Amino acid sequence: MNPSTEKLLDDALRLPAEARAALACQLLDSLETEVDEDAEAAWVREIGRRLKELDSSQAKPVPWAEARRQILSSADAGRD
Repeated sequence: MNPSTEKLLDDALRLPAEARAALACQLLDSLETEVDEDAEAAWVREIGRRLKELDSSQAKPVPWAEARRQILSSADAGRD
């Protein structure tokens, strides 16, 4: 990284978490120049399916802290 990029990163890392997340989202969006219509349609169907499961209580939401703990635990177990 060049010095100006390092300064930009330094400044970005000092932002509050919500602002960093919004910035990261915008940066990632800027990398997506082509849209895969089939993938978009599949995501729309999947989101609809998951919403129906939540609405009918077939699926139970998990707080992010718990989901994160489970994900990290699974990832750690896979490294053994």
